[in-house]
Amino acid sequence: MSSPTSTERAETAARLRNPAVVTWQGTGPTSLESVRLLLADGRLRASGRLIVAGDRQAGVEAYSASYEASLDRGEEAGRLLLRTTTAEQERQISLSRAEDGTWLVDHGHTSARDHFGGSVTVHVAGAVTFATLPIRRLNLHRTPGEFEIPVVHVSLPDLQVRLVDQTFRTVSVDERGAVIAFTQGEFSTELTVDADGVVVDYPGVATRV
Repeated sequence: MSSPTSTERAETAARLRNPAVVTWQGTGPTSLESVRLLLADGRLRASGRLIVAGDRQAGVEAYSASYEASLDRGEEAGRLLLRTTTAEQERQISLSRAEDGTWLVDHGHTSARDHFGGSVTVHVAGAVTFATLPIRRLNLHRTPGEFEIPVVHVSLPDLQVRLVDQTFRTVSVDERGAVIAFTQGEFSTELTVDADGVVVDYPGVATRV
């Protein structure tokens, strides 16, 4: 395995400092997600939208979701604003993590605080953007490793919040990116990410276009 050259490292740094629009097409169910990403100096800003087609046979209702996410250096503090729309209802939720590790979960009409087992990561079901967060934080796209971590999981479109355990393990790394094994409960797959740790292929969920 060869190490990135100084030119390649400079090109990667330039990509991280400049906003980029990333789009994924989903197949299970049919969906389209597009996000404006800014990755710089250990911080992340993401503004995106997910549109999911309904599938009566699979019991999936059509919905759209929009999100604004920001994470400070090292994910010591961060914020997520998420809105969903179905034929019957509109919902929204905000989650913010203070430096003391406390999460505030606000549905608008109700709010609650929780430490969620020390989690520093949010996962939004079906939104590929959020698979990138723990991979980058743990640097698995550059340095091989394996971690089981607590994660604040938000389901779509109902915006239910729960604590789950997820496992990430580096399968391979090269100058183009990495392959990361991902497990949550009974579900397992291998994510392909680019040199910045952003997902390229999420088998069974979505592929970057």
